[in-house]
Amino acid sequence: MDPITELLAEVLEEIRPRDAGAPADYIPELASADPDLLAFSVVGPRGRVRSVGDDHAEFTIQSISKPFVLALALAEKGRDAVLGRVGAEPSGEPFNAISLEPVTGRPANPMINAGAIATSALIPGDDVDDRTARIVDMLSAFAGRSLWVDEAVYASESLTGERNRALAHLLKSHAVIDGPVDVAVETYFRQCSLLVTVRDLAVMAATLAFGGVNPVTGRRVVDERVARDVLSIMSSCGMYDYSGEWLLRVGLPAKSGVSGGLMAVAPSQFGVAAFSPRLDTHGNSVRAVALVEEASERFGMHLLEPHESVASPALSLHGDDTARVVRLGGELGYAGAERIVAILRDVAGGLPEDVPVTVDARELGRTHPGALVALRSEFEDLPNWIWLSE
Repeated sequence: MDPITELLAEVLEEIRPRDAGAPADYIPELASADPDLLAFSVVGPRGRVRSVGDDHAEFTIQSISKPFVLALALAEKGRDAVLGRVGAEPSGEPFNAISLEPVTGRPANPMINAGAIATSALIPGDDVDDRTARIVDMLSAFAGRSLWVDEAVYASESLTGERNRALAHLLKSHAVIDGPVDVAVETYFRQCSLLVTVRDLAVMAATLAFGGVNPVTGRRVVDERVARDVLSIMSSCGMYDYSGEWLLRVGLPAKSGVSGGLMAVAPSQFGVAAFSPRLDTHGNSVRAVALVEEASERFGMHLLEPHESVASPALSLHGDDTARVVRLGGELGYAGAERIVAILRDVAGGLPEDVPVTVDARELGRTHPGALVALRSEFEDLPNWIWLSE
């Protein structure tokens, strides 16, 4: 067992004795879940899936489908069209609350049920099957394997889903959703009934972490801006009325589901997922929350921690007084560009004017626009300097 997997196993066993909470009981099929199931998984930039516990146990994705259907809506319709039907503000209320704007009827955000129904209604398709097929294709691409609907859970959700139908009728009355209410609601029920494992959720989270590229398959699933928009909303709305405290304690965009799943995203680092059916009063898994909180602390994944590598990108100097090469690596943001410019000025000041200097940027993983502006202005005053980027 490698050191990271050992650490995951250690955290899992520390959390295992906790037995607070109970499986969701308002959907009969979820109430029968084994409350002792527990799993934890992490996926890094090279696509290696590390998991411990009951990592092959299947459960329905439930509300964790919401960020990925949002991604599909953003990809299909664009940000402005989506925001015309659903907001991006934290509701501060439970997941099934009637959080609608007083005049427009627009739901507070896509992570609560009303907003998720409005988002699902934006997916093109003539009927429930067409829309579901598009959603399944998208979520399967995020997971890196084919997913399918648990028909028993879907039937249970549909049978007991009158509150969601009521929300949909309210949305329809405000013209937030087009078309038949039953198509919007049944599509939503089916997306929530997709079967996943904790390994799937970790891969899906990692795909968001790496700008929409699935690190396991290497496939670009959505545009980088779509992934960024989804993570932005997850960071403030993904944990319902616990979202503020979650951001304080864990510091990661996250989404929970009432079957006991939880996924979190450490941008450019990891996708993390946990599973345990026992829920707290917010509808979040008690042990999954504890697992991810502990992992964030041990792995240093809090989004608002300082990251020196952004301000100090990798840099090395080579050559002599007849020619110099400056090699850059890592990520180059605006703050890092300031450091690079200062070093380039020092190098230029110590060399004769006719000595060529090559800046080799081929190993840079990412260069931000502001950094390019800073470097370009510097190079205008250095005629003997060469920039290599390919």
